[in-house]
Amino acid sequence: MKLHIFGASGAGVTTLGHALSEALGIPYFDSDDYFWVSSDPPYTVRRPVAERDAALAADLARHPTWILGGSIVGWGEHWLTAFEGVVFLWLPPGVRLARLQQREQERYGDVIFAIPDRAAQAQAFLTWAAGYEDGSCGGSRTLANHTAWLGRFTSPVLELRGDLTVAQRLQGILEWLPAVS
Repeated sequence: MKLHIFGASGAGVTTLGHALSEALGIPYFDSDDYFWVSSDPPYTVRRPVAERDAALAADLARHPTWILGGSIVGWGEHWLTAFEGVVFLWLPPGVRLARLQQREQERYGDVIFAIPDRAAQAQAFLTWAAGYEDGSCGGSRTLANHTAWLGRFTSPVLELRGDLTVAQRLQGILEWLPAVS
């Protein structure tokens, strides 16, 4: 089984990916681990595209089954045929943004308030994430781009929309998987 899970930042992709990985006993890979170079502060240095693509391909090739989480829109047309199933998560913007604010606080603590550069970085991220639905964030991670991309996959697609719990999402995927295989 080769699955892809994606949605807006804060939609719960990573949390669901880890839960599904545990339930199925297959590895989970997160696109952010390939897109970003480990840095301090984090998520500020992009990995060169060729290096990103080579690292992801090498890691996935080591496993016959896997889950890839995160948006890879714009990473190449070959991804449209790489999966046996695709799961799209959508969460109401207010819920998603509240989760992101909480996550930022939990990850970085008061640093994102006390240090001006870090405060600006955190605010820029939240502003970017808030532009997902209306496309004002720019780039490829928008609802319109994700929706268009969903229609191009050759594999079955499951859309999980709404403020569902991890357990509800997991159950929905587990019930859907036999139709994929």
